[in-house]
Parts: sequence; C-alpha cells; structure tokens
Amino acid sequence: MPKTICSCSMGKDSLATVILALMHHRPLDEVVYCEVMFDENISGEVPEHRDFIYGTAIPWLQQAGLKITVLRSDLTYKACFTQIIQRGTGKGKLKSFPLCGRCNIQRDCKLRPIRQYMKTLPPGTQQYIGLASDEQDRLLRLRGNQSSLLLEYACSEADARNLCCQYGLLSPIYDFTNRNGCWFCPNAKLSELRRLYDHHPDLWREMLALQALPNKATEKFDREFKFSDYDLLFHNEDAQLCWFT
Repeated sequence: MPKTICSCSMGKDSLATVILALMHHRPLDEVVYCEVMFDENISGEVPEHRDFIYGTAIPWLQQAGLKITVLRSDLTYKACFTQIIQRGTGKGKLKSFPLCGRCNIQRDCKLRPIRQYMKTLPPGTQQYIGLASDEQDRLLRLRGNQSSLLLEYACSEADARNLCCQYGLLSPIYDFTNRNGCWFCPNAKLSELRRLYDHHPDLWREMLALQALPNKATEKFDREFKFSDYDLLFHNEDAQLCWFT
C-alpha cells in the first residue's frame, strides 16, 4: 500500500506540516529527516539546532506515535570539498567551496539520499513538503506526489512559526536567524557567520583549515569573499572594540 511521509528538516515549516497533519488527522506514516554531515563525526547542522533536533523534536514526534527515519549521505561536505575535478577548466584541482544558489552539497548530501530512500517505498507514496502558503515561487516546484499542507490550510511562514511555538517545537536557531541552513552554508548572512565565529570557534577553525588548502578551484566562500576575509573582518572588529573600551 502507498504510504505518506513528511520530509522534515526540523525547521518551523516542516514541523508545522507535521503538526497540521496530526491536528487534522491527515495520513502520515513516517517523518524522514536527512542530516548533512561536515565530516564523518561533525554534523552540518548549526549546533543549537542539532541539540534541538535530537533533544526535543525527535522525542516529541516519537511520543506522538510517529516513525522517524534519519538519513545520512555517504558523502560529507569535507569529502565534496576535497574531491578532485576530473575534467574541464578546473581539472586536477579541489572542487572546494560550493557555488551560491547551485549548492552541490544540498544536491548530493541531502536531496539525493531522500530521493534514494523514496525509491525504496511503495509506488504512489505521497510526500509532504514544508512550503508555506506565502512561498509561491517555491510552491511551483512541487512535482508529482509532493504536496504542501501549509498551502492547503493557508498557513504562512509566520503562522508556521506561531504553530511551532504553541507546541514547544520552535528551534532556538530562530532566536538569531530566520533561516535553517548548514553552518558552512555559502548563503549564510553576516550575522550568522559572526555568531559562528563567536560561539563555535572549533567549527570556525575547521573552515579556516579548508581555506588554507592549496590548489582549489575557487578561493571564494561566497560570491564576494574568502572565508579568511570574514575571519579578518571579525578579528578587526574585536580589536577595535577592545581599543575603544
């Protein structure tokens, strides 16, 4: 028999989708979460969000009687970064930092494992995707057996946040950002990078170590700057603050 699953990043929109399914007694056989990894031991999730996932969200979902499946790709960010390009102008170089807006990490380390897992499920399996009613551009990308309960119940991003708050399922990352992405994401805002620099120096050093590797296809972390440029910026900000105080 076909199943109904929810692809869940444990962010506000996907968790609100699960809540709506439970509230309205909609079919939901399984919640599927894919954890992108930096390397074999370090998660790609912002640490505060990972603690929330395993300490709050998954236990809540299990208590609600839902099956939880955790997926991880065989590939990690670091493995993708150090992969040798086999053809084209960058042949022989490290693939290095992913392109903004065309992130091969999302494709290879998140979407691919989910798609592979979907192939193991019965034909006709339905998939809930956490897209809010006010994300029209992204809703247009839904295909085949994919659907949005947030659209069906006219639930905007703000509504999804409020719903998660009501059930104690709002990740603490929303205290300092409005998005849910990996801590090494090239689309990270300056404020997110500053928080990583301030609160997770061990992860910051991991990125600086990658920046220092030779023979990379690109030195840029995002469209404009190297990761080491951000390190220098924050170091200088701290130095100026110390001088003024």
